[in-house]
Amino acid sequence: MSMLILAAVVFLALHLLVSGTRLRDAITARIGEGPYMGLFSLASIAALVWLGFTYAGARNTAGNYVLWTINPATRGLQALLQLLAMLLIVPGLTTPNPTSVRQEGQLERVDAVKGMLRITRHPFLWGVAIWAAGHLMVNGDAASIVLFGSLLALALFGTASIDAKRRRKLGKTWEAFAAQTSNLPFAAIASGRQRFSLGEIGWWRIGLAVVVWGVVGWAHPLLFGVRAFP
Repeated sequence: MSMLILAAVVFLALHLLVSGTRLRDAITARIGEGPYMGLFSLASIAALVWLGFTYAGARNTAGNYVLWTINPATRGLQALLQLLAMLLIVPGLTTPNPTSVRQEGQLERVDAVKGMLRITRHPFLWGVAIWAAGHLMVNGDAASIVLFGSLLALALFGTASIDAKRRRKLGKTWEAFAAQTSNLPFAAIASGRQRFSLGEIGWWRIGLAVVVWGVVGWAHPLLFGVRAFP
């Protein structure tokens, strides 16, 4: 269990204490944006693989005590949360977004804020947060709490980290975009700064998200040995 905790700490530190901080700015000033992105990507993949392997090993140890167990109600709620997560993750990955890597040029478009960005400027990360929270709800063992808790923390704090990085780099251009959007889902719509447009999201994105949810749920017992649907 100690190795899992160490892997989680390294994974979080890499993303929250390096990426999006002034330390990142100092490194890129020294070695350049391209080399930094390459090294950071390799380090991220290595840390994630380490986290996955240590999680698999920790699940079968004596120290992996269980704090809560699943029941039919939480299983059903988890399935709905995973659908909501996919409805954010899939459109978030397929919608041009100035918060994504090397997509800052989208800010120059007059229609930069549309579709999912009317709901939140971080749809992918909010989807990951809901995905992780749902898995926490139905996995009450210590190893799962460390794994999914780390991913939940990364997703939530990652939104603020990206905002800070973009603000430092893009200045007033970013501020104008941020003023039209919101980090918290639906906050810009609730405040009247945006309107909800389901059609702008793209029906194919919504359909693809439902398909991904269904396929992952169906394959879950084959991949992970645990039933996903009630």
